[in-house]
Amino acid sequence: MAERVLVIGSGGREHALAWKLAQSPQVKHVFVAPGNAGTADNGKISNSAVLVSNHTIVTQFCKDHNIGLVLAGPEALLAAGIVDDLRAAGVRCFGPCARAAQLASSSSSSKAFLERHGIPTARWKAFSNPQEACRFITSTDFPARVVRARGPAARTEVTIAASKEEACRAVQEIMQDRMFGEMVVIEELLQGEELSCSCFTDGVTVASVPPAQPHKRLLEGEQGPSTAGMGAYCPVPQVQLLKKSLSSFAWLCSLCPGVLQTGLMLTKEGVKILNFKCQFGDPQCQVILPLLKNDFYEVIQATIDGKLCSCMPAWWEDRTAVCVVMASPGYPGDSDKGMEVTGLLQAKELGLQVFHGGTVLKDGRVVTSGGRVLSITAVRQDLMEALGEAKRGLTTIHFQGATFRRDIGHRGLRLLRQPLYVTKEAQGALVALHKSLAGGDSRSEGGGFAAFFDLKASGYHDPILVSQTKGLGPKLQVAQVCKRHDTIGQDLVALCVNELLAQGAEPLFFLSHLACGKLDAEVMETIKEGIAEACRSAGCVFLGEEVTEEAPCPSGPWALAGFAVGAAERGQRLPGLQRAEEGDVLLGLGSPGIHGRGFGVVRRILRTSSLRCSSPAPGSCGHGTLGDILLTPGKMFSPALLPVLRSGHVKGCAPTAEGLLEGISRLLPEHLSAVLDALSWKIPEIFCWLYKEGNLSAEEMAQSFPCGIGAVLVVQKELAQHVLQDIQRQQEAWLIGKVVALCHTGSRIAVENLAEALQLSSPQQLLKDSTAEIQPRKRKVKVAVLVSGAGTALSALIGSAREPGSCAQLVLVISNRPGVEELRSAARAGIPTRVIDHKLYGSRSEFDSTIDRVLEEFSVELICLSGFMRVLSSPFLRKWKGKILNASPSLFPLVKDGNAHQEPLESGLKVAGCTVHFVLVSGLRTGKLGKFGTPLLCGEKGPVCGAQLHLKGTLLASYEFACLY
Repeated sequence: MAERVLVIGSGGREHALAWKLAQSPQVKHVFVAPGNAGTADNGKISNSAVLVSNHTIVTQFCKDHNIGLVLAGPEALLAAGIVDDLRAAGVRCFGPCARAAQLASSSSSSKAFLERHGIPTARWKAFSNPQEACRFITSTDFPARVVRARGPAARTEVTIAASKEEACRAVQEIMQDRMFGEMVVIEELLQGEELSCSCFTDGVTVASVPPAQPHKRLLEGEQGPSTAGMGAYCPVPQVQLLKKSLSSFAWLCSLCPGVLQTGLMLTKEGVKILNFKCQFGDPQCQVILPLLKNDFYEVIQATIDGKLCSCMPAWWEDRTAVCVVMASPGYPGDSDKGMEVTGLLQAKELGLQVFHGGTVLKDGRVVTSGGRVLSITAVRQDLMEALGEAKRGLTTIHFQGATFRRDIGHRGLRLLRQPLYVTKEAQGALVALHKSLAGGDSRSEGGGFAAFFDLKASGYHDPILVSQTKGLGPKLQVAQVCKRHDTIGQDLVALCVNELLAQGAEPLFFLSHLACGKLDAEVMETIKEGIAEACRSAGCVFLGEEVTEEAPCPSGPWALAGFAVGAAERGQRLPGLQRAEEGDVLLGLGSPGIHGRGFGVVRRILRTSSLRCSSPAPGSCGHGTLGDILLTPGKMFSPALLPVLRSGHVKGCAPTAEGLLEGISRLLPEHLSAVLDALSWKIPEIFCWLYKEGNLSAEEMAQSFPCGIGAVLVVQKELAQHVLQDIQRQQEAWLIGKVVALCHTGSRIAVENLAEALQLSSPQQLLKDSTAEIQPRKRKVKVAVLVSGAGTALSALIGSAREPGSCAQLVLVISNRPGVEELRSAARAGIPTRVIDHKLYGSRSEFDSTIDRVLEEFSVELICLSGFMRVLSSPFLRKWKGKILNASPSLFPLVKDGNAHQEPLESGLKVAGCTVHFVLVSGLRTGKLGKFGTPLLCGEKGPVCGAQLHLKGTLLASYEFACLY
């Protein structure tokens, strides 16, 4: 007798479960509660509005509709005990009990469980105090950069920090919000391939599932924030290894009959378990179930009955499944909703299975309703073909702002995309063929490289090939002088790939040619390693490097060239110049590199400079030698730009390797000009040194150098902030200018304030005015700000410290009260924060000692009190004498008592300002640095609001003066 089945949940996983169950002849109907647009009246599948959070109502629904089997997907419901309650009421369920679900969903409990059973895992520790967590992060001899916290609905929030400092900031943000509970788990960041290994188990028998590899980061190249999963493929090449590792977690089988899934990391030290859960993951489920050959319903029933050995799951061995997730704009944060989804029928006609997640039906249309909207799954004979078909689905289905990754499965493709090095005999044949085609002798004495590249399998429907070749020129000669070749390979790839991106093309493969006088194997290998690493970052294949030895030439490499090929769909190439319009915005992507004609100018400057490449880097240009700074490679923008270019929001893109002006001129039609503000972006110090040392004009700098901008985009003004935020997830970028009507009286491209920006950031900056004597640049003072939530000046202090000429560096914000807005402001600005709650200390001296210890930890040199409401002890003030300042929002001693804000206004005072003073042991506000005033202009809201506006400005001035003092 056919059964009715209830699947609880609304994601892509639940759609896949219902889809597979509906294929069974033993299943009459599948209800999905609450379901989504994909499970609404779809053959044997339909949605139910039953309130799944109320277990009593669900139990009654099952009895009323003769439900023979229930599968629950969401972790929150499992942890809440829905399976336990349904089983107690006599309803047959497939899923873990509450105890098992809670164990799996708690980071600290699951880690402790792994440790108790001797299962290899990352080193870790749990904390309920953010200060202790940060001390652990900074003191460990391993990269403690993974921060886990259990969030709402049993969701685990995972932050994979780029540095220990970023990990500390994540701890502070999580524990201040308290939305993720009272505890965080700090984990070691493991290196290796992350895989997902699952099995069916009835408590005795363990039946393995083909291993899958999920892709957790939002953006291509494993960049961007961590998500629940942006795609997966199954099986992975390491099948034998993973089957062997199944025995590692047999101890869990008796705890949770059903499905067990573990996250594994293949490290150099062996397999380590990252986490486990008692259900299929999402999107792993969407690539596992399509490969199941036998009846899913029968496998489930055998598992429940403890008879799995009599109905072992069978898998298609000659097929591979690839799933690519399409997400809404803003995911994994708050995502946009209500956008229509089109192309679903066309995707079905292509033979693709589209599992719905965040979708609903509205007036007969499918619209988005959540973060992960769709899971496009393709099943084909091999990984390359499956990946290509999944990508075809991406070009068929559309909704506004769709975010997805094109590199799902590329790690598995590395084995298939290995360069095909031709044999010695084949090399000779290629040389002979080349000679016959050329009609004469060939100068090439070397061999060649060959490889096949299947564009269709890579997801292209109607592609156009784009090629680019570049050489390093004078930069290679500087590398020779410095005897440093580890960065020039990266430079070469970046030059070629960025030019492909300017055409809207995705880089596919790269070759290089190196000519030298005498072969140096170590140098050749260093260059080759740099190229290979850069190709991996760009997502393209490095086919190989051709090397020719020219006897008459000097020893060492003297010519290095690269050749890159990319592809773009015919209708998705970046538009031509006609698309730029007046009012459009220019976005700049940061890059410290110098290229092309700029190195010709560098060599000219070095000939007359007292410094050499081996000299220490001047001023604050950086550590190492001047040569090291000059050889800093340019940024490669493939990970940051590819998703943005595919969004259709970018009108034009141009690299600036040959100079800022030339790059921008490539984007402008003849009837338009551009205006840039050089104060809007960060100019690396090396350009400031070149400006001064070479006695160059601002115009020469803009013509010869990129001045810290590696590429420029033209974007419609209304979309500029959205595009900028997408890029800033990957790297530094700024809004640097705008497109204007052509001005016939001056330069076509005006870079305003360039001379001022170069002087302000220069190692020898100009002070006072243009006629002032040039003085040595002062180093930045490390400043800590103490707050209590009562002050309003922190944002002004942060803004002041970020000014190009600022002499202050905010390194720490301490609050004696948790959860205040100033802590969130500091965290958003990337400034480390600490909460030292005075209520937790028995005495003032103990409280002050803790503050002192944290200040020492951050090497603080100056303390600024900003609404700090605690009285500091005498020993603390004596130790920090002359290093604690406060700013009072009044012009002492003009107003001695009373209301320092209001009374001056009532008396007709026309100046607003503040007084900066040191805090001394006596507690008196003495040691005054000075008074800073500005004329008072009363606005529409009255004189008090006008006073506050000017107080902010004068506070900035006084703060800077105090740092200089």
